[in-house]
Amino acid sequence: MERRVFLGTLAAGAALAGHSRAAGTDPPLRVGLIGCGWYGGVVLKAAFEAGGVEVVALCDVDTAHLDSMGELVAERQSKAPVRYGDWRELLDHEGLQAVVIATPPHWHALPFIEACRRGLDIYCEKPLAYDVREGQAMVAAAAQASDAVIQVGFQRRQAGAIRQAAQYIQDGAPGRIVTAAAQIHYPAELKDPTPKDPPSTLDWDRWCGPAPKLPYSEQVGHFAWRLEKAYGNGHLVDWGIHWIDTIRMALGLGMPRAVTAAGGLYDLKGRITTPDVLQVYFEFDECPVTWNHRIFPTAELTPETNIGMSFFGEKESVFLNDNRFVVAPVDKDAERRVVEGKNDAQAAHLANWLDAVRTRGEVSCPPEDAFQSTAAVQLAMVALEVGGRVEWDDAAKAVRGNPQATALLKRDYRGPWVHPGQS
Repeated sequence: MERRVFLGTLAAGAALAGHSRAAGTDPPLRVGLIGCGWYGGVVLKAAFEAGGVEVVALCDVDTAHLDSMGELVAERQSKAPVRYGDWRELLDHEGLQAVVIATPPHWHALPFIEACRRGLDIYCEKPLAYDVREGQAMVAAAAQASDAVIQVGFQRRQAGAIRQAAQYIQDGAPGRIVTAAAQIHYPAELKDPTPKDPPSTLDWDRWCGPAPKLPYSEQVGHFAWRLEKAYGNGHLVDWGIHWIDTIRMALGLGMPRAVTAAGGLYDLKGRITTPDVLQVYFEFDECPVTWNHRIFPTAELTPETNIGMSFFGEKESVFLNDNRFVVAPVDKDAERRVVEGKNDAQAAHLANWLDAVRTRGEVSCPPEDAFQSTAAVQLAMVALEVGGRVEWDDAAKAVRGNPQATALLKRDYRGPWVHPGQS
């Protein structure tokens, strides 16, 4: 038997409403956006929904993106933002107070660190960085910019069902959580991998920046870069990272002490460069966490649980996704409960940041916490490359006894860019 419960007013929604009311009483925050593609638009719309912002500058290496984002901003405010093709020029914009970084991850570290040096408030998309050493350098820069308010875009921390389920687990109803698991199985949205000339509006050399400059194709360009090793590093690092972050948040986990990974390209070889099948075993001190994905077209046997995470406790198991959580007691005759929740996570996450900017308060995902979720999944990809397993020394912030894995914590930059991380 199954009983459904619908969530009422959520804390995240209430926070968003409170921000919208307060925002009208203060001068608007002067914001610049670096990265005007699809998700830059998602973040900007959420900022406008939260209220109290003025977009004063836009930056992108594709003039078509600048045009479309300029139109979006024109719908929301009367004054047009200044447009830039170089993020360094945007950071020089007079009167700039805060910056949103919504580029692909290989372009997170350098503008983030420079914005920290200038004392700007920052909203940076996830993952925090492309590699582990970048992430460490970003955390160090954020610590130096102690007065800056910095939020990282793990917005699912604000989803209603996720917040309530996390509290339910923390309150102890399921008993001790013995293990947790996460998966996102879906057919990848692929584009043409044939090399071709980039669009006339796109500066491909600048788009690649410090990363390797691969021949342009639709499959490694806008949006599709997520499954390209050189730019996005695959499905776990792009999407699965949200579930690993949620599990860490709900269970209060730090860094895993070891990570084991197995997988590869079994169906989509020649079209993408990251695994279409992957299994990962994260060894946290408190409990193990497993990850599994299939992203090739296939018939799914249990589609209702293809996207989500499960917490297996001594008294109950809890399945959770963006919109609901299901409680299954160990007693086979007990009633299962389904709790539905509104998913307004992106708007609430931006509201949380903007509230913190105005009050100089705390955010829900600071860089230190974002680093741990990011580094955990990066270590999984490193483990896969070096034969299956790596051990992490969190006190030393280093891999134990594996020079090959240690070398993969830091990618060489393409000149003239210089990697900010330690060697």
